[in-house]
Amino acid sequence: MRTRMKLLLLLLATTLCVSNAQTNDSKQQHLQHQQQQQQQQQQRSIWDEPIRFNTKTKDLCTMAVSGAGNYTRLRVSCKGPSQTAGRPQSYYCDFQGKPNLCRAYNLNPRHYFTQMMWELRKLKNACQGAKIYRPQMCKKYPDEAQMTFLTSWPKTTIPKPSKPQGPRQPEVPAQPKPAATPKPVKTHSQPVKPGKGTQTRKTTPKPGKTTTRPTEQTESKASRLAAEKCWKSFQTICTYLFGLFHN
Repeated sequence: MRTRMKLLLLLLATTLCVSNAQTNDSKQQHLQHQQQQQQQQQQRSIWDEPIRFNTKTKDLCTMAVSGAGNYTRLRVSCKGPSQTAGRPQSYYCDFQGKPNLCRAYNLNPRHYFTQMMWELRKLKNACQGAKIYRPQMCKKYPDEAQMTFLTSWPKTTIPKPSKPQGPRQPEVPAQPKPAATPKPVKTHSQPVKPGKGTQTRKTTPKPGKTTTRPTEQTESKASRLAAEKCWKSFQTICTYLFGLFHN
């Protein structure tokens, strides 16, 4: 009896769990379906009432939004007032992104594209602006949440942002360098006397004369005679005597 009661309780608990799970799944699906409908209604409301503006050159442009899978696509179509040389009469460009990642966009999607329109109307050609537009309400979000340039017709190239340059200084013509003046050559010349031509006197050094003193000659002769005539122990006295004799 007890075993049967346990089995019945287990079956009842299993049935309750399965029913609760199915109920939760159905609620989640219902919520997801409501969110998709809201997004579609928001996109339809924007597409049904396209945003219109005029460019700097008076081109009449419209902005239409549509869905492309997980992306939001924007087409900007413009038409010029008249055929102008070098400009097409009509043109368009497409942008793509995921602005729904921005919370402010989900609250007011039309204002997102209105802020984008404020930038487009400053251009001469609405399809020759920035590659990525960052409206103020979603400016802090990454590039994935912004509208990025996709394609255009006729084909246009998005110009790269140029670096700011300072004011150019006027060019100063190069001045010719002054010719080098020859340096004066110093010449050692005597002052020229009036009435006479310039004369240069050459001075040649004279060889010096070597003279010997008479006392030195006498002493050398006396010492030579003393070496010849006297013994070695008396040479000093002999030298003195011979020197007196010669003097």
